[in-house]
Amino acid sequence: MLEESKTYNKAHVVSVDMGYGHQRAACPLGHLAYGEILNANVYKGIPKSDMKKWEESRRVYEVISRMKHLPLIGNYIFGILDHFQRIEPFYPMRDLSEPIMQLRGMYKLIDKGWGKDLVDKLNEKKIPLITSFFIPAFFAEEHRFRGDIYCICTDADVSRAWAPLDPRKSRINYLVPNKRVKERLRLYGVRSENLYVTGFPLPEENLGGPDWSILKENLRSRLIRLDPLENYRKKYQSTIKHYLGKEKCVECKKKEPITITFAVGGAGAQRELGVTIMESLRLHLMRGEIKLNLVAGVRKDVYSFFKEAIKEYRLDDKSNGHVDIIYEDKKGDYFHKFNQALKTTDILWTKPSELSFFSGLGLPIIMAPSIGSQENFNKAWLQAIGSGVEQADPRYTNEWLFEWVKSGWLAEAAMQGFLDAPKNAIYHIEDIVLKGKRSEIEDIHLL
Repeated sequence: MLEESKTYNKAHVVSVDMGYGHQRAACPLGHLAYGEILNANVYKGIPKSDMKKWEESRRVYEVISRMKHLPLIGNYIFGILDHFQRIEPFYPMRDLSEPIMQLRGMYKLIDKGWGKDLVDKLNEKKIPLITSFFIPAFFAEEHRFRGDIYCICTDADVSRAWAPLDPRKSRINYLVPNKRVKERLRLYGVRSENLYVTGFPLPEENLGGPDWSILKENLRSRLIRLDPLENYRKKYQSTIKHYLGKEKCVECKKKEPITITFAVGGAGAQRELGVTIMESLRLHLMRGEIKLNLVAGVRKDVYSFFKEAIKEYRLDDKSNGHVDIIYEDKKGDYFHKFNQALKTTDILWTKPSELSFFSGLGLPIIMAPSIGSQENFNKAWLQAIGSGVEQADPRYTNEWLFEWVKSGWLAEAAMQGFLDAPKNAIYHIEDIVLKGKRSEIEDIHLL
């Protein structure tokens, strides 16, 4: 709960090095961080016993995520894991505050000292804590962190594991991406005054400030490439002009190739899908009609897999194809490189992970199959705001993709994301955490 009299220059910003989602949420808040952004599971000096607990949970997630794609047994094994972290149906509204088994086990480990070393380090400077994962928030509360605690939720709906053991007495504040997560946490017992609808933190380098100057410039160009026959732009020209201003893009933008960015998850799953897309679009890539970014993130194995596939299909010569691999050794460098690539990306193809919220940058999202209960809710959210469409058979991308472009459907999805997905989370969070203001999105959908 906010204390109006308190203001700060900096906050502790804490994430976890598990997949990409939690660090991707924390990265845009680096300018608020006291020192550097800490990862609760790999920081300098972490006790070996603490690291072991984190490592076990990360390894289980990555192994099972990859096993989902195994024939016959994959879906069965993943289904067992997903059952224990499932999100219950929202309706009928009811009291869902009873802790789940996973949460009780977590608190037993915390009671035995898990996370105390981290909190002791953070307590050396009494300023607020912002964390993009629920476990560090629990650490802070149980081990008596001296400042205010803020937890960023990173999906369009969340399981009971995100709320503390005794939510009605908790002092953890939640920075949530949409109204649905706010209402969900209320069902879990979290008090309304501890909930703030801020949106998901999007990178400043893609926004261009609160006036969204970079975002609007990129979207104006994108709409021309995604709507070459003007089926969308002629019909909604007044809406486009009202929100984006008069088009400054010259007509030659129509002749520029469409750029698709395909992103795999942190566990490296769905890499084969990227190659299937590339194979289907091979002739278009060779003719310079399409550009393709294959996102390997920080996974060297995925980078090697993509590199071999590009060579196999003879697309490794730039004069003979337009395929790039986005890869870096460090996640911070990868996030920056990925964000820069999004400026010239026309279509983001990915499973409905935390990247669903990047639809707010005016990016239409082609959704690969979801992995896990929370991604099903992200998928529903994208469909509700009209900025995400399910992939058709990727083997025939060369057929259906161009039909979607000619119809103006993807241009419409791009504009819908811009209009209805939150964009100003970093500014709301700064107001709430550092300035003590209750800053929230008001004109937001239920989902």
